[in-house]
Amino acid sequence: MAKELNPYQIALTQIAGLGPKSIRQLMGLCDGPERLFAMSHAQLKEIFPRHPGIVSSIESKSTLRQAENEIPNLKKYGIETVFYTEDDYPQRLNEVGCEDTPILLYRMGSCTLNPHHSIALVGSRKCTDYGRSVTFRLVKELAADKPVIVSGLAYGIDTAAHTAAVENGLPTIAVLGHGLDTIYPNQNRPLARRILEQGGALVTEYPLGTDIQPAFFPARNRIVAALSDATVVVESAERGGGLITANIANGYHREVFAVPGRLDDPGSEGCNNLIVNNKAIMLRNAGDLYFQMGWKYAMAKARQKEQQQELFASLKGDEQKVVNLLHDNREMTLDEMSQKCDLSLPKIASILMELELKKVIRCLPGRIYKLS
Repeated sequence: MAKELNPYQIALTQIAGLGPKSIRQLMGLCDGPERLFAMSHAQLKEIFPRHPGIVSSIESKSTLRQAENEIPNLKKYGIETVFYTEDDYPQRLNEVGCEDTPILLYRMGSCTLNPHHSIALVGSRKCTDYGRSVTFRLVKELAADKPVIVSGLAYGIDTAAHTAAVENGLPTIAVLGHGLDTIYPNQNRPLARRILEQGGALVTEYPLGTDIQPAFFPARNRIVAALSDATVVVESAERGGGLITANIANGYHREVFAVPGRLDDPGSEGCNNLIVNNKAIMLRNAGDLYFQMGWKYAMAKARQKEQQQELFASLKGDEQKVVNLLHDNREMTLDEMSQKCDLSLPKIASILMELELKKVIRCLPGRIYKLS
């Protein structure tokens, strides 16, 4: 069942002169946006004694009518709104304690905004083949923990991060610097569709019809940083959006990682400077991130599974038959396996010993066997 859109929440964020900080203070005084729009002129003047424009906007309900007119278009695009007091609002944004995090988000797609783990991958729009390759390798390695990959759908590293995520079966969140009725850059329209088809999401703080303005893109970087447990800068020159995101993430006390580049490569100067100035941890592979974030268990578990798959691939004949049997039945005795596999007890005992040595199976009390 689709979530009901609330015009009062939308209208509140469109009142000229009211920013996120003011709205949070205001909501502390009244019980929700509906209550605000029901206040009398005298009450509004008491709250906003020096802001007649705000009083007039609320009293006339002009933004409320505008929001009500916007709702059919939001439904047309399949867009939901998420208010900062609601459970599905990204709690990581509330946790950073920043006064300018958005009051309302517009979301298209099914991906939760409160995933178990989330990682921002950012960097240069003019990335090299090296940066692209590193991004794909990192996402593939990180896939074991099933994190949500967060980025900004821009050219370069952002595009590589989202593409790598969908190709590795990971949900990914693209944070946009404009309304959800358009995609910028236009070339990433097919990628945006793939993100949605694979359970990802497109997110923005801007309403439909918002003009694309350069200033909005650095602003959206604070959402990228706040949505993520860690920010990874893959490739960046001395200046760039990736460094803005890294600095914001540092301000939010989130871990920042940077992939080192060649000393003589201007395209990696930003990453190298982050590392040298202790503003980022040097990242060589996903293992570095897992270790710093305390996610070692997931990586060890993934490696164990990988080793197990390698072992399974090397099994032959009767060994594979026994493993398949245990896979289907979880636990079995030696006698049960002998009957099912039509092998003698000595033969089964010999196979089981080999599989135990290879750590493919375990022997439980009572001579019961199961896969490791």
